[in-house]
Amino acid sequence: MLTIVFITLLAITAASYAMGRRRAFAVVHGAPENLHSRPVYHGAFVAAWVGIPACLLVVAWLALQGPIIEALLVDSLPEQKIKGLAPGQLDLLVAEIKSVAAGNIFGQPDAAVREAAARYNGWQDIAQWSMFTCAIAAALLGLALTRRRISATFRARHGVERVMNIIMIACSLIAILTTLGIVVSLLVEALRFFDRVPWTEFFFGLNWEPQIPIREDQVTAGGAFGAIPVFTGTLLIAGIALLVAVPTGLYSAVYLTEYANPRVRAIIKPILEILAGIPTVVYGFFAVLTVAPAMRSFGETIGMDIAPNSALAAGAVMGIMIIPFVSSFSDDAINAVPHSMREGSYGLGATKGETIKNVLLPAALPGIMGGILLAASRAIGETMIVVMAAGLIARLTANPFEAVTTVTVQIVTLLIGDTEFDNPKTLAAFALGLVLFVVTLGLNVVALRIVQKYREKYE
Repeated sequence: MLTIVFITLLAITAASYAMGRRRAFAVVHGAPENLHSRPVYHGAFVAAWVGIPACLLVVAWLALQGPIIEALLVDSLPEQKIKGLAPGQLDLLVAEIKSVAAGNIFGQPDAAVREAAARYNGWQDIAQWSMFTCAIAAALLGLALTRRRISATFRARHGVERVMNIIMIACSLIAILTTLGIVVSLLVEALRFFDRVPWTEFFFGLNWEPQIPIREDQVTAGGAFGAIPVFTGTLLIAGIALLVAVPTGLYSAVYLTEYANPRVRAIIKPILEILAGIPTVVYGFFAVLTVAPAMRSFGETIGMDIAPNSALAAGAVMGIMIIPFVSSFSDDAINAVPHSMREGSYGLGATKGETIKNVLLPAALPGIMGGILLAASRAIGETMIVVMAAGLIARLTANPFEAVTTVTVQIVTLLIGDTEFDNPKTLAAFALGLVLFVVTLGLNVVALRIVQKYREKYE
């Protein structure tokens, strides 16, 4: 039904554009030079006030439809069916009714559940047809009202520009509110965690074992939430990634800008940038199936013990993934240096290598540092590669041949399965997420500040 609604609204909007444009020609008897605004603006004005309010009505309807129908569904259940149920149990009952209504029946649901499922389907049908009717009525009402406003002196262009300004402001607000929502959700759950676990233990503890009992009959350890081993593992893998990516990306950028001919550059640069488009799960498979076994076999030949999920394997593959960040930023920064500085260096007798070392790299340093910091934030926040290639046990070590864990691995591990956010084990994921968010945000801000503050402007 939703697809039908939007297709119908799209058709009405397109027809409204054509009708508004034709109406603009008609009011001036086919002489568009007598119009204040071009006919295309009249058509766009009518289409905007036909399509946008109707679509907003549909979105608001969909947002309110689910909660309202669920509330009606709960009120319609027999008193003995919901008496004494906790909120979680009531949610499970509603989920069971929805499952039966969708035809996913497991076992033999009782008569009350089947009757509630039938009512739920009936209310859903009524709500969908009502939404369709109201949306079409809103579109037709907008068509009738705006079409009458078209005249030779009507400022349709100003109206269209106001609508576009409102749309751009709304998109900006959505982005801002989304960011605030992420921060608030992380902060609220992290504060719940710190109410149960001291922040000093989390930030300064050396033992990470979040295996606490989540059921009364479960026997596990008491739980330890010292996150220092998790943070050190994250920094170790990110550091290895940067050791791989920074020299490779920087030297690639220098070669492409100063040594490669245009034909070679046109081939190599797109190949480097393809690395950024490869899904991270593919890098994870590459690390697990190729890089880690190769490193382990090489270690055995020289008498070294390298873990199957070593930090070196995960960091090396992650470094390959972030090479385009460093190379692209460095390439752009070096290309932005004026040719007059190169020519001046050559005129003073400097070689190409001396010019690169003493002129180009210092001048392009802000852009290069910005790319390196953005690559670092990407490495710290990477999930799939480390989930597949890194370890699960937190070890406080600086040995790259051993298995370590990272913040993202622990977040995934803590939230696997059906979990409720009412115990320190699951809430610890939000504390780790908040730290990860602050660190990556800080690196991005520092990178942008470096680029803005130290960027030299040449004439």
